[in-house]
Parts: sequence; C-alpha cells; structure tokens
Amino acid sequence: PGLPFRRGAARVSPTMQQLNDTSSILALLATRKSASAKAMGAPGPTAEQLAEILRLAVRVPDHGKLSPWRFILWEGAARAAFGDVMKARLQALHPDHGEQTLATVHGLFLRAPTVLGVVSAAQEHPKIPLWEQQLSAAAVCMNILHAATAMGLGCQWNTDWVTYDAEIAAAMGLAPHERLAGLIYLGTPTAPLEDRPRPDAAALLTRWQPS
Repeated sequence: PGLPFRRGAARVSPTMQQLNDTSSILALLATRKSASAKAMGAPGPTAEQLAEILRLAVRVPDHGKLSPWRFILWEGAARAAFGDVMKARLQALHPDHGEQTLATVHGLFLRAPTVLGVVSAAQEHPKIPLWEQQLSAAAVCMNILHAATAMGLGCQWNTDWVTYDAEIAAAMGLAPHERLAGLIYLGTPTAPLEDRPRPDAAALLTRWQPS
C-alpha cells in the first residue's frame, strides 16, 4: 500500500490498535512496531524490494556527503556458513558453554531469510565529527525499518555480542575503522505483533529559559 500525505494526518493517535498502519506516512510513524527475529520466517524481501529498501535507506542526513556507511547481506546458505564462524568464536571465548548455547548462536542468522548488516564506516575528518557520521549510520538503520515496514515486511534491528567482537568483525570483512551499527533481520512475521508501553514524549520535554 502507498503512503499518501494527508492533511490532518497528524491527528493519528499513537494509541491506535492497528500496528504498522500504512494508510499514511504519519500513521505508519505513529504505529510502527518491529517484528521479532525469533518469530520470523519466509519469504524475505525480493531482490527488487531489497534494492528499493537500500535506495531509501541512504536518504538520510549526511553532513559533508561522506556516505559513511555500507551494507553486508546474508541470504541462503551464507547464513549457516556464518553461523559456523560465530559458533567457533563463541567456543574459543567460552569453552565451557554447552551444545545448546552453541546451537543457538549457530542459528542466529537462520531466524530470518534475510540478514542485513549496516556498517558504520566513520573516519576522522577535518570538519565532520565522528559522532555525526555514526549518527548517520543509525539513521540508515531506521530508514531500513521504515521502508521494510511500509512494504509489509517484518523487520528487527538487533546488535547482540557479535556486533562488538573484533574477530567477528574481521570475519565480516570490516576494516579496522569500521563498526557494525546493527544487524537487521527481514522476513515475514510468524506470530501476531504486540505493542509495548511507550514513553510520554511530553514528559521528556524541557523548555530552555534564559537565567
């Protein structure tokens, strides 16, 4: 379904019962809910959908036009093959872990048909702070969630310990200056989505006043 802009759409209630309402852009923003990678199956995005998701993903604030991010894709047999890498790494880190834990780690990427890694490629720059480049990578992750949700796909942005392990990063092909901003699981939800309590945005607002 499309996402037409409507006058008055700002009145969409954030407490509405339908999740991931794609009747308008503001309705989607008001009701967006991630699926769970633990309850996600086939099909994943088509090649055309994935290309469109990535095209939309890069339309983010990017101070200096640096494009300080890139993507890694795991599909098909590559998911289990990388599961071997993660299992071996966990065994090296924690030789006392049992087979059940090792099997869980081996199956991390098998929970969804498509796993997309978003890499932050931020580097020192004379004008653009590293922090701003890293924030841009986070915005890319959020755009992926919005695009996938608008297409009717299930999606979840995860990290887990593999995101922060140097040997796993090397196995993914990350350069020394790169970090994984997140792993985004894409597929079809196999269980109903349930919303969670949301913070009161008004309670988080302060108004600066001159002293």
